[in-house]
Amino acid sequence: MTAAWMENLELLAEAPDGIKKLRGLILELATQGRLTETGSVWRQTQLRELVTSSGAGWSPSCENRPRSGNEWGVLKVSAVSWAQFNPDENKALPAYLEPRPELEVRPGDFLISRANTAELVARSVVVADTPPRLILSDKIVRLRLSEACEPRFIQLVNAAPEARAYYGRVAGGTSSSMKNVSREQILALPVLLPPLAEQHRIVAKVDELMALCDRLEARQADAQHAHARLVQALLDSLTQARDAEEFQAAWERVEGKFNDLVTTDSSMDGLRAAVLELAFQGRLTACSRNEPWQYVKLGSVAKLINGDRGSNYPNRSEYVPEGIAFINTGHINPDGSLDLDAMHYLTRDKFESLRSGKIEPDDLIYCLRGATLGKTAFVRPFTEGAIASSLVILRFAKSVLPEFAYYFLVSPQGRRWIWKFDNGSAQPNLAASSVREYEMPLPTLEEQRQVVSRVTELLALCDQLKAGIVAARAKQAQLAEALVKQAVATAAG
Repeated sequence: MTAAWMENLELLAEAPDGIKKLRGLILELATQGRLTETGSVWRQTQLRELVTSSGAGWSPSCENRPRSGNEWGVLKVSAVSWAQFNPDENKALPAYLEPRPELEVRPGDFLISRANTAELVARSVVVADTPPRLILSDKIVRLRLSEACEPRFIQLVNAAPEARAYYGRVAGGTSSSMKNVSREQILALPVLLPPLAEQHRIVAKVDELMALCDRLEARQADAQHAHARLVQALLDSLTQARDAEEFQAAWERVEGKFNDLVTTDSSMDGLRAAVLELAFQGRLTACSRNEPWQYVKLGSVAKLINGDRGSNYPNRSEYVPEGIAFINTGHINPDGSLDLDAMHYLTRDKFESLRSGKIEPDDLIYCLRGATLGKTAFVRPFTEGAIASSLVILRFAKSVLPEFAYYFLVSPQGRRWIWKFDNGSAQPNLAASSVREYEMPLPTLEEQRQVVSRVTELLALCDQLKAGIVAARAKQAQLAEALVKQAVATAAG
């Protein structure tokens, strides 16, 4: 590894997923003989040639809890991951089953998971230390390695990009959520093996470089945390200002610095939230500075209409390629539009059979259940359609602009009402009767138009800033790829 390349480490680390790419590059160079300067001869072999014995464990029906005290336990596959051995990932062996001590994990064991997700299958670990009475499961293969190899070097080989590509080719399974490799496939892993002394030098060098990655990662995390606190403090100074004078002073501190401040996804989310918070504090328009806004309950200015939850409720077999829209939560995009490509449709007859939940132009729809609680959208471009039972229709009086109501419902002020009425269960949900109790500021129609116009303008500026962040990341990623290729080419030369 050249000094010039080492100087680019920090630049590479700053790119999207830079530290991850850097770790992968270190492993790639290490296992191809390009990390240390040496004249030693490497030989091509397979893992089987370096193994004195191999075997899988045992997977009896265990209790659904970790073992305790002097109980025996059977390791779960999650005990082996990314060179980390986690003995706490086990299930208690029932007392009526005889343990199998010959399968007990011991220090020095080289363990490989043969079943896991596509990313984690065939991950390995060298067991440095382990509590007693832990048994291998049949999804973990144990290898005993010959004295011709350093186990930690084989660990590096097994984690390197070439090995991951090999397992990606040979792993079985129809889903990325669970892949399998056989013991024979593990033993057939290609290994480029240097002399034992060189293996030790490489392991030491990798330890040194991985420690450097750890330091770079920690420094990045500290910088990101400090940046996030700074951005939040500046935005809080706007949203928490006690009067017009304090707000103006806070604005002067922030104005013109958004390009420097908003450089991450979290700071962008904070800025968008601040725009909406200020909008419904009445601080984005001139009129509201003269007269406080009136607050009204949502139910007093809107009709809330649930979907049909009776026997006529549509099932998937009744969807048709074209017809009348049947809208569910999954069709709501983050920007309040509907995903027309994913839309479901009903026949006219099926639509007519529904007793409620039918939309009209300018309605809003609002999610009442699940992780997407409070998701909101306009029904446009549809003028006719029906909603799923997880949604409620909000049909506002003429005194409320739908756009104003939409911005309120997705604002921090609007979303705080969700947590006031959410039932706190594992499956969060609201009742339409609770949504009726939300209190919303209601200025005049003219001022609502001003608020909508101003918020739309500022959120468009946020989108421009976001595009700049994405473009900068793309350039960083291109630079990182170029640095990786340069490093590999330089090392090969």
